Amino acid sequence: RRMATKPATTLLDVFRQHVRRRPRHPLLLFQDQVLTYEDVERRSNRAAWALLRRAGLRGGQAVAVFLPNEPAYLWTWLALAKLGCPMACLNCNVRGRALRHALEAAEATVMLASPGERGQWRVWGV
Repeated sequence: RRMATKPATTLLDVFRQHVRRRPRHPLLLFQDQVLTYEDVERRSNRAAWALLRRAGLRGGQAVAVFLPNEPAYLWTWLALAKLGCPMACLNCNVRGRALRHALEAAEATVMLASPGERGQWRVWGV
């Protein structure tokens, strides 16, 4: 039903509805940390601003994301959605030829990675 509406309702739209309706309700439990809808909205806004101003991202620009399963993944995805940037999700356990293939297939001009992965990408020019 939601996809039949013009324009279609996106996950970002649904998230924003929840932020407005229940900002202080828990959204994410990670280890001993509880993040509310409001917390994630604030962090994703900061990430979107940084990606726009400091990385120069523009809508439509594909971004490869190489992050582990942690809260930053969620607000990175939301930030990219807010900017209108398609996200190529890369499995952070993949290496070598399979990772190179995924990067080439994504045709991303920017790659976001956790600090532990920094430095490996110069070889591939990403």
